[in-house]
Amino acid sequence: MLRVGRAVACMACKNMVSNNMGVRFRMPLQKLHPLSRAVHHRYNASANPQRPPHCSAARHFTSMSRLPMRPPKPPPGGHGGWRYQQHRNFWMLRLASRLLKLRYIVLGSAVGGGYTAKKTYEEWKDMLPDMSAYNWVIPDFVWELSDQIDLDKLTKILPELEEIAKLLPELPDFDKIGENFTFLKSILSTEAPGDTPVKAATEAPVTATPEASDKQFKKSSDKEKVDQLQEELLRTQMKYQRMLERLEKENKDLRKVVLQKDEKGIHQRKIKKSLIDMYSEVLDILSDFDSNYNTQDHLPRVVVVGDQSAGKTSVLEMIAQARIFPRGSGEMMTRSPVKVTLSEGPHHVAMFKDSSREFDLGKEEDLAALRHEIELRMRKSVKEGQTVSPETISLSVKGPGIQRMVLVDLPGVISTVTAGMAADTKETIFSISKNYMQNPNAIILCIQDGSVDAERSIVTDLVSQMDPQGKRTIFVLTKVDLAEKNLASPNRIQQIVEGKLFPMKALGYFAVVTGKGSAGESIDSIKDYEEDFFQNSRLLRDGMLKAHQVTTKNLSLAVSDCFWKMVRESVEQQADAFKASRFNLETEWKNNYPRLRELDRNELFEKAKNEILDEVISLSQVTPKHWEAILQKKLWERVSTHVIENIYLPAAQTMNSGTFNTTVDIKLKQWTDKQLPHKALEVAWETLQEEFARFMAEYKGKDQDDIFDKLKEAVKDESIKRHKWNERAMDSLRVIQHNALEDRSITDKPQWDAAIQFMEETLQARLKDTDSVINDMVGPDWKQRWMSWKNRSPEQHTRNETRNELERLLKLHEDHTAYLANDEVTTVRKNLEGRGVEVDPALIKDTWHQLYRRHFLQKALQHCNLCRRGFYYYQRHFVDSELECNDVVLFWRIQRMLLITANTLRQQLTNTEVRRLEKNVKEVLEDFGEDNEKKVHLITGRRVQLAEDLKKVREIQEKLEAFIEALHKEK
Repeated sequence: MLRVGRAVACMACKNMVSNNMGVRFRMPLQKLHPLSRAVHHRYNASANPQRPPHCSAARHFTSMSRLPMRPPKPPPGGHGGWRYQQHRNFWMLRLASRLLKLRYIVLGSAVGGGYTAKKTYEEWKDMLPDMSAYNWVIPDFVWELSDQIDLDKLTKILPELEEIAKLLPELPDFDKIGENFTFLKSILSTEAPGDTPVKAATEAPVTATPEASDKQFKKSSDKEKVDQLQEELLRTQMKYQRMLERLEKENKDLRKVVLQKDEKGIHQRKIKKSLIDMYSEVLDILSDFDSNYNTQDHLPRVVVVGDQSAGKTSVLEMIAQARIFPRGSGEMMTRSPVKVTLSEGPHHVAMFKDSSREFDLGKEEDLAALRHEIELRMRKSVKEGQTVSPETISLSVKGPGIQRMVLVDLPGVISTVTAGMAADTKETIFSISKNYMQNPNAIILCIQDGSVDAERSIVTDLVSQMDPQGKRTIFVLTKVDLAEKNLASPNRIQQIVEGKLFPMKALGYFAVVTGKGSAGESIDSIKDYEEDFFQNSRLLRDGMLKAHQVTTKNLSLAVSDCFWKMVRESVEQQADAFKASRFNLETEWKNNYPRLRELDRNELFEKAKNEILDEVISLSQVTPKHWEAILQKKLWERVSTHVIENIYLPAAQTMNSGTFNTTVDIKLKQWTDKQLPHKALEVAWETLQEEFARFMAEYKGKDQDDIFDKLKEAVKDESIKRHKWNERAMDSLRVIQHNALEDRSITDKPQWDAAIQFMEETLQARLKDTDSVINDMVGPDWKQRWMSWKNRSPEQHTRNETRNELERLLKLHEDHTAYLANDEVTTVRKNLEGRGVEVDPALIKDTWHQLYRRHFLQKALQHCNLCRRGFYYYQRHFVDSELECNDVVLFWRIQRMLLITANTLRQQLTNTEVRRLEKNVKEVLEDFGEDNEKKVHLITGRRVQLAEDLKKVREIQEKLEAFIEALHKEK
C-alpha cells in the first residue's frame, strides 16, 4: 500500500485504503503509472510468496515514504543476496519517480517566473513619465544622427572631444565651445541627484580655459557662429522655462480641483495644508508669551529685512501672488511687523488671525479693503508719539500653488530720521530687526535695491552682524532691470550675486524684478515683465546670471526648502525646552499655591463676572418697604435745609396767616419746578449705588477672593458712569410732586399727629444744631472750663459778651423781628464798649442771627405742642390766633410729598433702573472681557501671571508635539 501523492496501493482488489490525511478511496490499478504497478506486484511477491498478488493483505504493508533512501547491506547467504538485490532495484525506481516529478516542478517555476518578470517590467515601464514632450530639448540634428551614431559611444568620447577642442588653435572662444560640449554631454547623461536650488545658486560653473590659446586666431565668422549657438541655447532655455510655467499653471488648476473635493483620498494633501497652519498657531502663541524662565522663541521663520523702499514688500507680494500691502511712493508704509502665513488652498484668500472675514484676493475691491485694513491696524498699533510699533499683525494667505512658509515683513531700515518721525525711530527699527534676526533658526531674507549704489546699503552690515557666517541668509537683489540700465559696468551685478562685493556672506543669491514701479500693476503682468526682461537681458546671455538665480518663482522655491529644512532640524529641540519650562512652572505653583486651582486671567475674569452678576441680581430682592424707607430718609436729608431755611422760616417770621400761606405756596411752586425733581432723582440714583455697593461688600465678606476687588470697583464705577436716568421720569415726577404739595386737606387725626411729630422732630434737630453752633461761637461754659481745663479764646470771649447783651434784648422784646435795626446794633455796641469790649457790627448781626434762630425754634416747638389739640378746630375751620396751625399743615404737605415721591422712585427703581443697571454691568463686563489690557490692569499678581504662563507653556508644548507628529507623518 502506498500513500497519496507518493506511492501506489493495492487497487486491483478494489480494497479501501487511506492516504496520509485519512481519506479512503478506490482506484483501479490500470490507472496507476506502469512503474508504480510493477513496484506494487514485485513488492507483494517478495514480502509474502505464499499469498497471491493483489490480495487484501497489501494494506498491512508500509508505504514507500517509510523506506530508507540507501539499501541495507546484504546479509550472509544466498537467499539474503536475492532480497538485497530486490530492495536495490526498488530504490532506483523510487529515485527515478522523484526525478520525473522534479521535472514538472522546474518547468512550472520557469514559466511562472518568466511571466512574473514580464509583468513587473510592464509595471515599471508604465510608472516612467512620458518624456516625449521634452524632445525639443535635444536639437533635431541629434535625432537625425541618432540612427547612424551609437549614443553610448558618443557619450564616452565626449570628454575626449572636449579636451581636443581645447587644444585646437583655430577655435576662437574655447570657453563657449567647452560650455556647448558640457551642455550636450548633460543631455545625453543623467543628472546628478542631490542639487538643491540654494546649492546650485552658490556653485559657479567650472570650465576649462587654455591660457596659451585664448589670445590667438580670433576670426569674426567663427565668433558669429558661437554667438548664434549661444543665442539658440538661451532661446531653448527660455522655451523650456515657458513650458514649465504652462505645466505649473495646469498643475495649479488641477490642485485647485482636487482640493475642492471633500473625499477621503486626499489625506496627504490635507496634512500638507494644515501643517503650516499648525506651525503658525504656535508662533502666534509665542508672540504673546512672556517667559520668566528664559525659554526663548527659537522656532524658524523667514525674516524679510531691507532698506526702506528696497522692494521688501513687493518681493513678499510676489511670493504670496497678490498685492496685499499698502503702497506709497518714498514714504514709510510698513510701520509694524506683519507675519504672513502662506499655505496651499483651493481658493486665493486672506484672513487675519483675530477675524473671521475672508478677503477674496481675486477681487479688486477685496484687495483694496485688505490693504486698508492692514494700514488701519498698523496705525492703531503705533502708540502716540511713536512712528513704528513692535506689535505683530498676523495674516494668513492661502491659494493654489503657494509655497508653504511663514514670513515676517519688518519696517524698512532707515539712515536718517525725517520730519514727522519720532526721534527714536531709527533705533526702534534696528531693535525690532535685531530682535527677529537674533533667533538662531530664523532665515534672513536680505533685500538689496539693485538700482542704487551698493555702498549706500545699511541692511547688509546689520545682517552680517547677526549672521556673520551666512548660514541662514538668502540675498535678493531687486530692481535688476533698473540696475542693468543705469550701471555702466554690469559686472557689478555679477559681483553682487556671487557674494564678492558685500562683506556679508549668504546661503544663496538671487536677482528678481518686481515690476515697473506702478501701484496698479497686477501680479500676472509683473511675472510677464520679469520673464521678458530676463529673456532679453544680456546678464543671462553673457553668463553673469544663471537661470536658477533669477525670478521670484525660483526664489520662493529656495526659501521654502530652507524654511522646512530648518523647521525639521530645530522643532524637537524647542519642544524639549518648553517641556522643561513647564516642569519649573508647575513646581513653583505646587510650592506656593497648593490648594488653589490653576485659573488663568480669563478664567478668573469669568468667575468674577458671575459674582458681580449675582450681586446685581440681588438688588431685585430688596423689599419695597426697604426701598421707600431709604428713599424717604435720604430725600428729606437732602431737602430739609432748603425747606427750613428758604420756605418755613421766611414764611413763619411774617407773623400773619395769610402771608404765611401765600409765601409757602409761592416758594413750594418755585422749588418744585426747578430743584425738587432733580434732587429726588439724585437721591434715587445714589441710593441705588449704595445698595449695589452694600451687596458687593456683603459678598466680599463671604470668603470671596480679594483678587477681584480692583475689578469689581472698576465695574461699579464704569456702570454708574454709563447709567443715565430717564428724563421722562423727571417730568412725570414733577407733576406728581406738585400735586402732592398742592393738597392741604388732612383727613384724620393720625395724619395730624404724624405731621406734628414730623414737625417736632425736625425743629428739635434744627434747635440742637443751632445750640451747637452757638456753643462753638462762645466757647466752653464755666463747667467745661473747670472740668475739662478749657479756656475761651479772645474771639469767643467777645462773642460771649455779645450773646449776653443780645439775650437781654430778646427778653425785653420777645416778639422781635428776625433782623436788628441799625440803632439797635449801635446800642449793643456802645453797651459792650462800656464794659471794655470792642466789637464789630458784622459780628453783632451774625451772633443775633443764631440767637434769634434758637429763640424762634423754641417758640415754634411750644406752638407745636399747642397744636396737638388743634385738629378739631382745623377740621371745622375755626379761626383762633393761638391755634392757627398753618405750620403743621406745611409739614404735613412736605411729609406727604416725601411719601409719594419715595413710592414713585421705588417703582421706577424696581421696574426700570435696576434692570438698566444690570444691563450696564453686563455691557461693562463684556467690554472689559474683550479688552486684554484692561484685564491685565485689573487682575494682577504673581498668582495670575504664573497661571497664565502655565497655560501658555502647556498649549505651546501640546501644539508643538501635534505639529511634530504631523511633520513625521508627512515625511
